[in-house]
Amino acid sequence: MPNPKRRHSQQRGAKRRTHYKAEAETWSVDKVTGESHLRHRAHWVEDKLYYRGKVVMDKAPAATEDEKNQ
Repeated sequence: MPNPKRRHSQQRGAKRRTHYKAEAETWSVDKVTGESHLRHRAHWVEDKLYYRGKVVMDKAPAATEDEKNQ
């Protein structure tokens, strides 16, 4: 693999790195819950996991057999 014959200056490396910028994360507001969240990510609201306005998972405890029979 080719290598540079001479050393590059610090200024040359700094010029190349000027284009590397940190970007702010994009936030959205859920239409159903009104909560703000990161885009394209599921988020928890009141023990429910929402993604694109739909409940994906419920964290509420499952009913036992005794509770179901009563």
